[in-house]
Amino acid sequence: MQSSATVLVYSDDAHTRSQVRMAAGRRPAADVPPVEYVECATLPAVLSRLEAGGIDVCVLDGEATPAGGMGVARQIKDEVFRCPPVLVLIGRPQDAWLATWSRADAAVTLPVDPVEFADALAALVRSRLSVEA
Repeated sequence: MQSSATVLVYSDDAHTRSQVRMAAGRRPAADVPPVEYVECATLPAVLSRLEAGGIDVCVLDGEATPAGGMGVARQIKDEVFRCPPVLVLIGRPQDAWLATWSRADAAVTLPVDPVEFADALAALVRSRLSVEA
């Protein structure tokens, strides 16, 4: 098993980034490695960090401004070679169709439900590690 998984968390809101870290904790599931978080508050920071490599999963705030997570998801799916799986945080369950449009691999609603979020994050970590294996 890989020693850790790196999760990029994008939101312009520090509270939302904190919610994400607290919801999944250091280990979202027993069968995945511990998680290390990289926080980004701007789109240029996200793109720079993805270009540097080493990101296993992206968590993007669909409510972020000025660059919303769904637009960011679609952009990185188009532009980043071997783009990591993307989990989008959506404001309302009715926005799930937008998450599909953005080509996100998963979506959970805000505020973050710890069980739902940890399950979704663990599934994406598993999928990424199985691809790399």
